[in-house]
Amino acid sequence: MTGDNDMVNLGLVVTTLGRIDPLRALLTSLEGQMAEGDRIVLVAQGQEDAVELLAEEFADRGLPVIATTSARGASRGRNAGVAALPPGDFVVNFPNDTSVFPAETIAALRAAVADPAFVAGGFSCWDEKGAKTVLPAPGTPLDRWNVWSVIEMGILLRRTAFDEVGGFDENLGPGATTPWQVAEGTDLLLRVVARHPNAAAAFVWLPHDVRVDGISTAFGLTTAERRRKMRAYGRGTGRAMATHGYPLWWRLAFTGAGLLYGVRNAAPITLADGWPMFVGRLEGMLGRTFGDRQLLSAVR
Repeated sequence: MTGDNDMVNLGLVVTTLGRIDPLRALLTSLEGQMAEGDRIVLVAQGQEDAVELLAEEFADRGLPVIATTSARGASRGRNAGVAALPPGDFVVNFPNDTSVFPAETIAALRAAVADPAFVAGGFSCWDEKGAKTVLPAPGTPLDRWNVWSVIEMGILLRRTAFDEVGGFDENLGPGATTPWQVAEGTDLLLRVVARHPNAAAAFVWLPHDVRVDGISTAFGLTTAERRRKMRAYGRGTGRAMATHGYPLWWRLAFTGAGLLYGVRNAAPITLADGWPMFVGRLEGMLGRTFGDRQLLSAVR
């Protein structure tokens, strides 16, 4: 662990249901990368005692990690994690509990956010199939079209801006009590740039090789679980587009394109997976759900 009074502090907030082995891999990847003023916050929404013990183990090894708890819901957990950071200026990021940071990633993130005027930025998220999205070229303003390139694990946001907009909307995201089970990061960034218009023009897109690694959405799921999750995710994206006033023609095209989801994505996604994605996007666009209530959540 390094120390430098002039370095910006990074706050990595990880919401977890208590997956101890992946959390151990995440924390191990961060050893030797974090500075003294940084913090890693593990927000346990299950297996609280085991998560606390893991945090203590790595803290004893010199990693600046703490643990806290919250009620279920990824957005609720992230908000609780930011609130648990010590007072002071931080740039926050929201890795999954299955994320891993390659060597030198944290140094690259720190360099990218070192400007005191920094408000927001984004970097690449990879899974076992490669990059999840393709980021725009550095210098491209953030707008309502390319904001979808940034997912939660790749968000970099100054804590003051996060707090000003009230953090994540806890009615959105995996585990929320509403049907809108994704797009919480997109919603957050759109609210930030509405509050700070200069942040859109100055949005920092990091180089493609600066990344955090993880697993794909469908990794390890049965066919039924995968399709339930895709429907829940489609529902969240459709709702975000309706909430943030995307043109009707775009929303209709986006909803219809859900039928092609199985064509545009690699195995284990199949052609038949386009239907739940289409239905989810339609539900989100209309603001209502159809059928069995047990299909609403993206997580169990």
